[in-house]
Amino acid sequence: MKIKFPKLHNQIVIGLILGAIFGSLFKVNTHRLEIKYIQNGEQTILVAENWVNLIFVVDNDSIKFNPNQQLEIINYFNKIKERNPVVVLEKFYSVEENKYEEFKKCENILSINKQQTIAQSIKWIGEIFIKLLNMIAVPLVLASLIVGAASLGDIKKFARIGAKTIILYILTTIIAITLGLIAANIIRPGEIMGTQTKQRLMSIYDYDIKSKIHADLDFSLSKMLTDIVPRNPVYAIANSEMLQIVFFAVIFGMALTLIKKEKAESVVNFFDGLSEVMIKLVDIVMMIAPIGVFALISATVSEFGFDILQTLIWYSITVLLGLIIHAFGIYSIILKSFSKISIKDFYKNIKRVQIVAFTTSSSAATLPVNMEVCQDNLKISKSITSFVLPLGATINMDGTALYQGVASVFIAQVFGMDLSIVQQLTIIFTAVLASIGTAPIPGVGIIMLIVILKSVGIPEEGIALIMGVDRILDMCRTVVNVTGDAVVASVVATSEKEINI
Repeated sequence: MKIKFPKLHNQIVIGLILGAIFGSLFKVNTHRLEIKYIQNGEQTILVAENWVNLIFVVDNDSIKFNPNQQLEIINYFNKIKERNPVVVLEKFYSVEENKYEEFKKCENILSINKQQTIAQSIKWIGEIFIKLLNMIAVPLVLASLIVGAASLGDIKKFARIGAKTIILYILTTIIAITLGLIAANIIRPGEIMGTQTKQRLMSIYDYDIKSKIHADLDFSLSKMLTDIVPRNPVYAIANSEMLQIVFFAVIFGMALTLIKKEKAESVVNFFDGLSEVMIKLVDIVMMIAPIGVFALISATVSEFGFDILQTLIWYSITVLLGLIIHAFGIYSIILKSFSKISIKDFYKNIKRVQIVAFTTSSSAATLPVNMEVCQDNLKISKSITSFVLPLGATINMDGTALYQGVASVFIAQVFGMDLSIVQQLTIIFTAVLASIGTAPIPGVGIIMLIVILKSVGIPEEGIALIMGVDRILDMCRTVVNVTGDAVVASVVATSEKEINI
């Protein structure tokens, strides 16, 4: 009897569900710490939990923490570790010794962290999966855009399709950020947060935010435009500078249309072959997708769990509500109005892309899968997918823009600021520019949010309030980003009669 396995996208869904269950079963113990320190010239590890008092002694000062302050302890240590603090534990349970101890003094401390679980120890499998997709993404973007630009035939057609694509991406981003602002102003999640919750979140993530705030964030329209042009395309490719790769690939492809056809043909054939190889590699890499998804989700759920959502429940609901309305409401209207693809068929076929986006939190890593699905399932021509999708993975960040709108208003509300219409219009303008310049990798949206907060005078340290749920929401907003790319590709393909339905 021949065993019939589920289809790949169903296997990925199963991996997602099992990963969430596995991560829930092997959650990080929030009352346990792993302290690495030097004792008698050797590295020693103390795993402690349920202490009565954990005391930091530094420069003759001391501060106490209780067993419910795991994250505060880790954050505080990171802030003062250069000052060589001493940790004193009073009445605690030693996991390694399997007994309660009255007192322990740790000096020459190397690190204080959560203790990893088996769910986190398999995260490397998921990281390999993401790296494999990222490995494909850069050569695929380069080859596909060159072929796409060259196959458009003439400058007029290139300009027409390019204008449609960029205008659609900018319009959907403006709609997304506006939707986020409306949702935040109606629900007003920042006014619901209590003072104690605010103070705790600020203390937990204070160290992480300060390191990001002090990073080089010199952002302006002129700088963004200047940075698009690569000084060295090889360097841009080696460092995955997506905007620069897109710029080089597009003008390279355009130049191919201006030289003699017989000379251009061999170059186009080479990059077309490279693109085909990368697409085939996607098929090979996706064979381990269910395992990679399982590892990534189990590690994420194990570390963050769902408890943090309770603290930021109204903020999370506001972001998720906006993302759902945009992904299934706004995009459905656009598809119904401007595309030949039925709404039902679109969302049925795009399911695999959304799952990969959710688990990897990276538009770049999802790009190879998105291109394959749009060509094979949605029947969009290669010339359109080769141009529209790589451009979208680089400049179209609807989900990120929406989240930045909600986050900006939320933080302002927590700090008692009432944003004017002018300030909210500034947020829309800045978020659109920031989304274009945002790298398609996990977590970078939080960096660009700092730019937006600075533009309207909202305290940047307020980002500490939302850091706890950023990873989970990053996964959700990436789904919207890649869905938007496929929607625009469908609309452009329909308008150019480049869709085979």
